[in-house]
Amino acid sequence: MNTPAFTRNCMHLMISAALASMASAAFSASPSTLTISRLTPPSNPIVSGASTLARFLPGQRFDLQATVQPIAGQAISSVEFKVDGVSVGTVTAGATCSDKVASGNKGMLPATAITASVPCAVAASIRAYSNSAAGMHTLTAKATQSDGAVVERSGNFEVVGIIPNNGRTAKNIIIMLGDGMGAAHRTAARIMVKGYAQGKAQGRLAMDTFPVTGMVMTSSLDSIVTDSAPGMANYVNGNKAANNQEGVFPDDTSDAFDNPRVEYLSEFLHRTKGTTLGIVTTADVFDATPAANAVHTSNRGNGTGIVDQYLDDRNLTGLTVLMGGGRKWFLSNPSNTTSPQPVNGSQRKNSSDYVLPGDIVAGWGAAAGALDASRDLIASFQSAGYTYAADKTAMDSAGVPDKLLGLFSFSNMNVAFDKINARRGASSIVNDYGFPDQPMLDEMTDKALQVLNKNNANGFVLMVEAASIDKQAHLMDSDRWILETIEFDRAIKKAQDFASTNPDTIVIVTADHECAGAAIIGAYSGGGAAKTSVLTYQDAKFPKYTINADGYPASTDVSGKMLIGYGANADRYETWQSNPQPTQDSQQPFVGSAPLNTYPANPNVRNSGTGYLVSGQVSGEQAVHTATDIPLSAYGRGASLFTGVFDNTDVFFKLGQIAVGGAK
Repeated sequence: MNTPAFTRNCMHLMISAALASMASAAFSASPSTLTISRLTPPSNPIVSGASTLARFLPGQRFDLQATVQPIAGQAISSVEFKVDGVSVGTVTAGATCSDKVASGNKGMLPATAITASVPCAVAASIRAYSNSAAGMHTLTAKATQSDGAVVERSGNFEVVGIIPNNGRTAKNIIIMLGDGMGAAHRTAARIMVKGYAQGKAQGRLAMDTFPVTGMVMTSSLDSIVTDSAPGMANYVNGNKAANNQEGVFPDDTSDAFDNPRVEYLSEFLHRTKGTTLGIVTTADVFDATPAANAVHTSNRGNGTGIVDQYLDDRNLTGLTVLMGGGRKWFLSNPSNTTSPQPVNGSQRKNSSDYVLPGDIVAGWGAAAGALDASRDLIASFQSAGYTYAADKTAMDSAGVPDKLLGLFSFSNMNVAFDKINARRGASSIVNDYGFPDQPMLDEMTDKALQVLNKNNANGFVLMVEAASIDKQAHLMDSDRWILETIEFDRAIKKAQDFASTNPDTIVIVTADHECAGAAIIGAYSGGGAAKTSVLTYQDAKFPKYTINADGYPASTDVSGKMLIGYGANADRYETWQSNPQPTQDSQQPFVGSAPLNTYPANPNVRNSGTGYLVSGQVSGEQAVHTATDIPLSAYGRGASLFTGVFDNTDVFFKLGQIAVGGAK
């Protein structure tokens, strides 16, 4: 679907977002005139020739919102929204500031993020609006003050048309997401697991065999460098989100769960076609990437509310499979405190839970939520018909249930490097974490596909995340992220095999961003930890790894091993050899207790007695994300649409075309 809607100028978007942020900041003091300081969805009317910022599929739902700042001593009595000059709703409230709290059920809330300086500022909303007419649309908000004064502000949005009857539609959509995986991460996995000789790769990764590859621009609404929340959400709702936010636009309230929503791909297709949703990750399931397929929040860290929303709003998403780590959010915590840490590992707290205003509940059909730290969420899932698997053995013995919940660790799962060594009897690390029987990502993917394909008349959306490519790249633990990428590729093969026997399936392999500025710089001479041990150009030759029957290298410490450098790194001590222990994971509830507290605290102390100090470009203890474009490879129905260089939001509209209008 090669239309102008798929060729967006990322710089224009970032300039617009920066200017919008500056404009919002300019109104932070109490205004002398009645003002609409923010209009949502965000528009892009500033840069000459720029395209519309907010875009939606025909019928996709999203919220309209205006932040209105009255002059001192006045209040806002009503806000009317018009699209193309036609009224689509009016939000009303009483004549005083205190009336706005009670009017939240009707769409007007105090703008609590700015009420310290503008006491009567409000955020007025029309929830779950949709428009089916393709093309550009004008959005106008008209606010009336209690003294009768009126102000208007206009913006725009676009409905991107679907080409009807453009070929066969895809029933199933599989998104394989290697968190932080750039081109170098893919290349390093290929070199290790397939080998090179005389300049030629001796084999291909599964992702290498996908027939179409394009390049994706990954910036978020408020930065050229995205974090994982918008990095994922932009793919599956077609709109730029701010860092740390998922499924929402920014607003001027302080509540993390009442922001203006944008309907996800999973929600749109479940509502219009009856599809189901599967989410599989090696991270904690509350983490940004998995949550940014089903959960609406401006704070990716609010774990209790995030996992509750998975279950509570399953009627909106069709959630059928949820697997990964994160058991700590599902366990009852009647004390509502994590200091001291509950002995069951729970991290549930009311402070990270949610209660929605009535207008979201009414408009979206969403669950109201509750502050319930004592909730046994595993039992709630089971009562809703989900089979629960606590480890690989339980997952395997579950057969093919109608719905499946798998929680295989307290927080992030152990990485492939350590799980494989444990299966070979060569490591106690997974025992130290307390979860010795964890599945590999390809095993989880295979099970998810079986469950989602059971009695599958309407199709499904499945997102599979290899989370610790990113997490280990942050820690500059090269051996561990390379094995994470190998594990991911084995899961990709499961998806590819499924699509080959179910041709009404589209599979894409991509990343939310690149992490750490990884680069393959050469090989190790074996001469110790010094800089002079790095061999470059022809001296590096071709490393040779022995691959065991399980598909992973017998050892990563081979003669002339491949070495990785980083362009976005913090300080670290480097031995050029595999690290016997992973760095401490602060998200583990018992990280402060033995034996986990004996692991290296961070890369700046890891190997400090034996390694060579590599000074970094960034402060802190971890490498950071970069704005580098990342590859996207596609296989199956409609794969030909994913060519060239495109924005991450374009992926949503390509998938919408394939699922709704079809592709040749």
